[in-house]
Amino acid sequence: MPGTVAEELELQIEHGHGGVPPSRYLDGGGDRGGSRPIPRRAYITGITMLLGAITMFFMALASAYFVRGGYDDWRSFSLPRILWANTLILLLSSVTVEMARKQLSRGMVAAFRNYWALSTGLGLLFVGGQLIAWRQFRAAGVFVNTNPSSSFFYLFTAAHGLHLLGGIVALLYVAFRSWNRARTTQPIAAEITAIYWHFLDGLWVFLLLLLSLGR
Repeated sequence: MPGTVAEELELQIEHGHGGVPPSRYLDGGGDRGGSRPIPRRAYITGITMLLGAITMFFMALASAYFVRGGYDDWRSFSLPRILWANTLILLLSSVTVEMARKQLSRGMVAAFRNYWALSTGLGLLFVGGQLIAWRQFRAAGVFVNTNPSSSFFYLFTAAHGLHLLGGIVALLYVAFRSWNRARTTQPIAAEITAIYWHFLDGLWVFLLLLLSLGR
């Protein structure tokens, strides 16, 4: 859900974690722009709640996918092979995200930016690959309303793609925001974004296996 990740975390943090003395903050900074810094654990709590909500959403879809007794017109399709290449691309992006964080922790900002930009590019490449998979499905005459099986394919890939776009927005946010007067640090923001990104990678592997083995 592009454009909503940061907002949801901010709301959860602002309303659930106030009044902590500055000495207990873990972001390594003091007063930032006249406001107290937000502790790292608040962001961890926020991202945990967000990922829990996303997990419940996809588990509900997966449960519906397995209830096939009510689908008399269910018919399986061969998945586009590009989905496997897309999976490798997404897994590689998780590796580059961690390499970027490692460079940032060492104070090597230029190397961090390079790896972070590579991760963003791989994410965009994955989205482009998913669109190609849709195009291949349509070329084969398989559309959203062809039957329940195809409907679930489009639903799963579209829902995951929207959440991944939200992750790309977060990657860009970490890369381009000015952190001088922020209420947190870039390493903490990179860590929270990486958690979200790795979650989406694992979620996609689960969905691909579900679509492949559950046909």
